[in-house]
Amino acid sequence: MNGPNLGYGTNGLTDLRLPDALALLADLGYDGVGLTLDHMHLDPLAPGLARRTGETAALLDRYGLAVAVETGARYVLDPRRKHGPSLVDPDPGGRAARTALLVTAVRVAAGLGATAVHCFSGIAPPDTDPETSWRRFADALAPVIDAAGTAGIPLAVEPEPGHLLARLADFHRLRELLGDPEPLGLTLDIGHCRCLEEESPADCVRSAAPWLRHVQIEDMRRGVHEHLPFGDGEIDFPPVLEALTGTGYTGLTVVELPRHSHAGPEQAAASIDFLRRAATKGAVAC
Repeated sequence: MNGPNLGYGTNGLTDLRLPDALALLADLGYDGVGLTLDHMHLDPLAPGLARRTGETAALLDRYGLAVAVETGARYVLDPRRKHGPSLVDPDPGGRAARTALLVTAVRVAAGLGATAVHCFSGIAPPDTDPETSWRRFADALAPVIDAAGTAGIPLAVEPEPGHLLARLADFHRLRELLGDPEPLGLTLDIGHCRCLEEESPADCVRSAAPWLRHVQIEDMRRGVHEHLPFGDGEIDFPPVLEALTGTGYTGLTVVELPRHSHAGPEQAAASIDFLRRAATKGAVAC
C-alpha cells in the first residue's frame, strides 16, 4: 500500500526564504508544500503578485512539488488582530476584506496549479447570536465558492477549535446552508480530530472521505489545541495513514507545526521520517 502524498506547511518554515524552504522540502523527499500566503512567503497584498506567482510556480515545477494554498496567516490583514478580520466579523468591511483575500488566494492557487485552497470561519463574536454569525459566514464565503468554481480549484474549509465552524458537524451545517455547492470541500486537521471529535482520527478520515480535499497533520492531546511534533501527543498514526490511503484520498497531507518554525528544518526532517515509518507500519498491518 502506498502512503499519502506528504507535504510540509510553510507556516512552520517562516525563518526561511520561500525558495530555500522549497529546496529543503524537495531534498527531504516531500511530495508537496502547504503554502501559507503571508508577508514572508508570496505576500498576497504586495505589488507584482502575478509575476511572483509565476516565479513560484516555476520553482515548484523545478522541484517537482505539488502545492495547496493555505490562508491561515496570523496578521496578514490586520497587524494588531490575530486572524482578523474574519468571515464572521461584525464589520461588513472586515468581512469583505477577508472575502477579497480568499478570492485572491483562489487566483494564486489557479496560477500555481494548486490542489486546493484552505480557509476557516473565524471566531464568532461573543455578543452575536449564532444564527447571525452563520448567515454572515455563508454570505461572505459565497463569492469565494463562486471564484473557486470558476477556477476549478476546490475550496477546503477547516473545522478549527474555538471557531464558529469548529467540528465536522459544523462543516455539514455549512454545506446544507449553502445548498451543497460542488466546489465546497473539507480540510481535515488530524490533530483537531483528537482534540475535539468523538470519533477517532482514523474514523474521522473515513466519515469525511466524500468531502476531503486537504489534510493537515500533527500530534495533539485530547481537549488541548496545541500542535505538537509527532510522538509528543496521543495520536496513533498508522491507522490514520491507512485510512487516508484506503479512502482513495489523493491530495496533500501537510505537516502543520506553525509554532516550531525556529526549528523548521529539523522538524521537517523528523516529521517525514516519522510519517514514513508510520505508513510502513500501517501497510504491514494491512
